[in-house]
Amino acid sequence: EEKDQVSSANNKRQIMDLTGRKILIAEDDSSNYLFIESYLKQTKSAILWARDGKEALDIFRLDPSLDMILMDLKMPEINGIDATRTIRETNQKIPVIALTAYAFADDRENSIKAGCNAYLAKPIKIEQLSEILSSYLK
Repeated sequence: EEKDQVSSANNKRQIMDLTGRKILIAEDDSSNYLFIESYLKQTKSAILWARDGKEALDIFRLDPSLDMILMDLKMPEINGIDATRTIRETNQKIPVIALTAYAFADDRENSIKAGCNAYLAKPIKIEQLSEILSSYLK
């Protein structure tokens, strides 16, 4: 029982407080979105969901207070690479993190060329997501 308390205390310590931070998740797959959202909710950040690249761009244009975008590369309407390129035309500062189920080198390379700051391969690992959040939002 004591061990359980220690490990839950460690888990609590690892979850950052992102109160006041706003994160856009651009992801067409609802199960992937819900997985990321369930973690982000614990950080107390505000979460927005775009189900395709066009919606992501609409939200980005309407809300200048976004702190980060988690961008799925393979989405309907406008893919994540093109959406990121469009964002970079007007905003160089916002962290854009590529999410892709295809851990191919060219996906990674293309996302960085398009202006993504970093890259997470699916299935997303909470430790990696947490590291990305702490390096860009601290």
